[in-house]
Amino acid sequence: MPNIQQHVNTLVTKFVPGYRFLRLQELTIEKNNSLQTEINSKSIKVLSWNIAKQNYNKTWVKDFSKIIETYQPNLIFLQEFSLRLEADEWAKWLKMNWNFAPNFLDIHHQTYSGIFTAATISPLTKKVITTKHYEPIVRTPKISLITEYLLSEQSTTLLTINTHLINFVDLNKFKIQLNELELALSIHRGPLIFSGDFNTWSQKRAVILNQVTTQLGLTPVIFAPHYQDKIKRFLLSPPLDHIFYRNLSAKKASAKVLDQICSSDHKPLLAEFTYI
Repeated sequence: MPNIQQHVNTLVTKFVPGYRFLRLQELTIEKNNSLQTEINSKSIKVLSWNIAKQNYNKTWVKDFSKIIETYQPNLIFLQEFSLRLEADEWAKWLKMNWNFAPNFLDIHHQTYSGIFTAATISPLTKKVITTKHYEPIVRTPKISLITEYLLSEQSTTLLTINTHLINFVDLNKFKIQLNELELALSIHRGPLIFSGDFNTWSQKRAVILNQVTTQLGLTPVIFAPHYQDKIKRFLLSPPLDHIFYRNLSAKKASAKVLDQICSSDHKPLLAEFTYI
């Protein structure tokens, strides 16, 4: 792991006085806690969750720990993850490898915010994709983290992308971000998981997302009706959070929305896949 404070000190020298947030470009922070070298291709368990920057909240930590203990996911995709400068103090109990890609640094609170991906193994490759456009007010970009993992007993690799799509901008800027992700994902021919908070709060946004995922040959994880109603929405909008997959089989009854969890305004999504 890099020296976080030293890196921040370097960034702050470029900071514009009076501006609270500092935009970051393709910075990653990582930690290796597991010695495993491959993911069991017969059981690929996924957790995806927008945690609303609650990961230092005691209730959230209790919820998250219980989810890990109960469901034992191989892959964890968190959006709106917060990381304080004493990064090595976070979640020493999490015995997984993790990669964190922040999109901005809050100078006032000395905290990074961004995308967090954890896995039972280290990624073979990783790539950060930052939007060309910024969200208003805070004036920061959105970010996606692509990671690639080795599957057991197979000659292929699993590509995953953890994303948070841009909000509070016109439809064209939303489409541009999705097209950039489509280009990055189209290179990979093997199994793929595309997960996160897609901010599909309008039908027009949902249609664009459907066009891109269809073009990529992706299938959405289908949640039972009593789960579907629990996924985060704005009023009567389409759901915001999704898990898509390709060249994998989704295990029946594995798709769950943990609606009893209230430590974030989004509910955790679970799914399990096999690669045959």
